[in-house]
Amino acid sequence: MRTLLAFVALAALAPSARAADPKKPPNILLIYTDDQSTRTVDCYPDAWPFARTPQIDRLASGGVQFRGAYLGAWCMPSRASILTGRFPHGIESMRMAGKYPGSEYDPKQCPFWPAQFRAAGYHTAQIGKWHTGTDAGFGRDWDYQIVWNRPKLPENAGAYYTTQVLAFNGVEKTTEGYPADNYTKWGVEYIKGANRDKDKPWFLWMCYGSIHGPNTPAPRHKGKYKDAAVKEPDTLFGPWPGKPDYLKDTLAWRRDKDGIVRAGSNGEKVGDEAGGKGTTFADWVRQTNECALAVDEGVGALAEAVKSSGQLENTLIVFTSDQGFAMGEQGMRMKIAPYDANYRSPLIVSMPGTVAVGKKCPQSVTAPDLVATFFARAGVKPPQGAQALHGRDLTPLLKNPNADWPHAALYEHTGEHYGSDTGKLLKDDAKKAIYQKVPWYTAVVRGGWKYVRYLQPGVPEELYDLNTDRHETRNLAGNADHAAKLGALREALAAELERTGAPAEMKPK
Repeated sequence: MRTLLAFVALAALAPSARAADPKKPPNILLIYTDDQSTRTVDCYPDAWPFARTPQIDRLASGGVQFRGAYLGAWCMPSRASILTGRFPHGIESMRMAGKYPGSEYDPKQCPFWPAQFRAAGYHTAQIGKWHTGTDAGFGRDWDYQIVWNRPKLPENAGAYYTTQVLAFNGVEKTTEGYPADNYTKWGVEYIKGANRDKDKPWFLWMCYGSIHGPNTPAPRHKGKYKDAAVKEPDTLFGPWPGKPDYLKDTLAWRRDKDGIVRAGSNGEKVGDEAGGKGTTFADWVRQTNECALAVDEGVGALAEAVKSSGQLENTLIVFTSDQGFAMGEQGMRMKIAPYDANYRSPLIVSMPGTVAVGKKCPQSVTAPDLVATFFARAGVKPPQGAQALHGRDLTPLLKNPNADWPHAALYEHTGEHYGSDTGKLLKDDAKKAIYQKVPWYTAVVRGGWKYVRYLQPGVPEELYDLNTDRHETRNLAGNADHAAKLGALREALAAELERTGAPAEMKPK
């Protein structure tokens, strides 16, 4: 059945699959969900068997489905990297400030690239969640904006699925309705021509708050999976030999005397009520997947708006999430940790006639890579000097997903710290290099292998063969048979940190 659906989806795109006009800069639609594991996306091999995302699957059938993307350890650094094209260690002036999720930055030290696209003739828009400084950039970075500014309005910062205070081009209004549906409606209107200059190419960043906790489904989807069978991951309880000791503090699940697995092992706070209520593992998984259904419908509506308005051949559509979210893997119910279940996002890119159709790419890439690709596709000269992009243009992989790609995908976790502040903390007291119970780290993925180096003293390094151990249960860093691979990835990590100007304190000694 899934094969048939993919064929039908591909056929629906084929009649209009002409090449884009090379003289006309493409539109760019970046669809960004929140805390979405690949397990909630049907076309990914590790998806829950009952999960259904026909619209996202359709997008994948018409484009390239990457193994995944490493965009950020949690909401704020992920968005900061997307807005700057740089890893957190290279983003100056960004910091948390005041009541959570309050944050700030200096636009002169930390310019966001949509302003440069505006100067190059693009019409830029952002709709939905904002988690990067109280200044959301309307009039500087964005021509059009409907923003849920969480840093500016901490009292409304938990309203992922209820009444939100939104700023419409700088004017705040209390807004009713299911937020994901509202965002989709406004996004469709924009794509079809409302609130923009129709003579300009456009960039739209669609920032859904779903499926972040409390993972509340739209009323029409509640109970959709109530009878679904939910198998517990093999790694639901730990820790395991060779793994870091901090995993004892991040275990999120407990098995009651009646044998039922419930949330709330270590008092973890992940933005929902599951821990406090002792929600069963099965019900939490079902509810999270039900929450993803409105996003899937939104992806379909946005893609259809692009097609029906005659813009399909000249619009680069990207679907991804700010990071993953462990659904019991490694014993966790959180993001931040270096494992794929926590960190890796789904990534699908489509543009008929320009991007390969119905292909899977074995590579994993980064937020700076996406930004470098946007600049390359748009023909906009990227920033230089202190603001130079850290990423690599993915065009070769979009044309040939199996092309040689020798580059390592660098990713990192530096908590609430950015730029030179990362080096300062490590220099002053590296024992404090921990956030949400997870020590800071840098990591690389290349050729199906992963290497993790922690920045807090005393935490052992990790090495995983993702080809044979996709759940990352066997740390091979101490295995003599893999010493050469360990050495090669150490060198790759050091090279990436050097290339991107990381503080000396982050680099291997």
